[in-house]
Amino acid sequence: MITRFREVRLFGAFLWGLLLLGCSGSPEVRVRKDLPNILVLVADDLGYSDLGSFGGEIHTPNIDSLAMAGMRFSRFHTAPMCAPSRAMLLTGNDNHVAGLGRQALEVEVFGYEGHLTERVAPLPEILREYGYHTYMAGKWHLGSQPQYNPQALGFEHSYVLLEGVGNHFNGISFFGPGATSNYTEDGRTTQWPEGTYSTDRYTDKLISYIETQQEDGEPFFAYAAYTAPHWPLQVDKKYSSKYEGRYDAGYEDLRERRFRSLKDSGLIPEEAELPALHPSIRPWASLSEEEQKRESRKMEIYAGMVDNLDENIGRIIHHLKEAGVYENTLIIFLSDNGAAGEDYFSDPEIRPYVNPYFNDDFETMGEPDSFISYGPPWAEAATPAFRYYKEFTTNGGIITPMIITGPGIGPAGTSEAFASIMDIAPTVLDLTGIPYPETWKGRSVYPMRGESLVPVLSGKKSSAHSEDYVFALEHAEYTMLRKGDWKITNSTRPFRESRFELFDLSRDLGEQQDLRLQAPEKYRELLKEWEDFSREVRLQFPR
Repeated sequence: MITRFREVRLFGAFLWGLLLLGCSGSPEVRVRKDLPNILVLVADDLGYSDLGSFGGEIHTPNIDSLAMAGMRFSRFHTAPMCAPSRAMLLTGNDNHVAGLGRQALEVEVFGYEGHLTERVAPLPEILREYGYHTYMAGKWHLGSQPQYNPQALGFEHSYVLLEGVGNHFNGISFFGPGATSNYTEDGRTTQWPEGTYSTDRYTDKLISYIETQQEDGEPFFAYAAYTAPHWPLQVDKKYSSKYEGRYDAGYEDLRERRFRSLKDSGLIPEEAELPALHPSIRPWASLSEEEQKRESRKMEIYAGMVDNLDENIGRIIHHLKEAGVYENTLIIFLSDNGAAGEDYFSDPEIRPYVNPYFNDDFETMGEPDSFISYGPPWAEAATPAFRYYKEFTTNGGIITPMIITGPGIGPAGTSEAFASIMDIAPTVLDLTGIPYPETWKGRSVYPMRGESLVPVLSGKKSSAHSEDYVFALEHAEYTMLRKGDWKITNSTRPFRESRFELFDLSRDLGEQQDLRLQAPEKYRELLKEWEDFSREVRLQFPR
């Protein structure tokens, strides 16, 4: 199988050479029909240890079956927030180059435009030009204007929530009286069917798109951008009831149990130490009985959402098998960032917009008019080996589960190699034999910063990146840069270069021991890399 895909890639390169002789950025060749289908499954805010195959107790047999058949990546890196990760996923580039320097900010400043820019060639657009069917269902979050809709950027069929968050049961917006969330299908405004659950709906749509055109034999790229288990925590009680009482011992207990399970699963070293909790977290024992009851219920609903997500992924897998295309489909599963520590219902700036229309009553938790999130305590439990959670550029905010399975994958197992969300687009192009262009539709584009994971997936190499490869991030002034096993991180605002801390990740995955003073030369080396990165992406801090 690996030999066949090597031949396919060579064939694609040959076609690309012919293309360059005749035109630039407007391919007229078509891909071979025996190229792999690509299915990308993205969970929203899923924690590192939520899956059974990543040390968790939640029932996820379908996702776990993908892990057993393919490769688990234990050191897969994303951006610390949703929109930047999605931009990096679909472009193979830095979030600033792609235009999503900061989530929910749209300004006429390089890197912060709030939508995918002409500096990049979107992966679905490239694939569609070469004959792939391209489908999407779920959360877009990469620009709300028509010219930035999925329909305008390469997706043949799409059913999407344009914003970053929505009610899982209806189209009522959380922010503003009488407002509704913005959904489009194939670029046209559409309404959410009342009572339909988000994960079910997106799965229905994606399967219907695949069904519609599968008889022509052309390969497809399908992108399932689920909004679960992102807050608000909402799911049918038949899922959450499975977990009643499971979390009554509290978030500290769950954190310790999952930490041990991660060691047993070989995902973290046996010598790893449990990091200190975020200072804002109250000890479970200090909570009243009523507070503990509420907290346990939050986690039960969250687990139910993950359970439902797994069931729906099982539906897609079943459909692919019934259609006879499963064996020729590369499947990539990931979470877009670390576990979510937000609690916007309690945020004094956002609370006035939400409270008049939704509630956090214990009796209605998980229902359509309920607005709850599980906050920092359970987020810390979901990322037990790492420091902090979503939003931070510490490992807890940017290391998530990733699984890749399908044709061309070598022996199943676990890779400890560094990988990032920018590597997915180069991997897909490598497998299809389509090089990333220097120019696209008459304009120059930035080269991708990610690299193909095919050498790792085929078993030929243990890492896709050289030892001196630099991975860096900035989002809302939280920053990090990693080179080899060394990392500098800044988790305070406003950003000051002097606030970077230095960690040796080969000994300290939890980022607990700042080595600036012990390793000053390494610290200066990484600061120099940070300066270079900042210039490359024209880093700014607009307000």
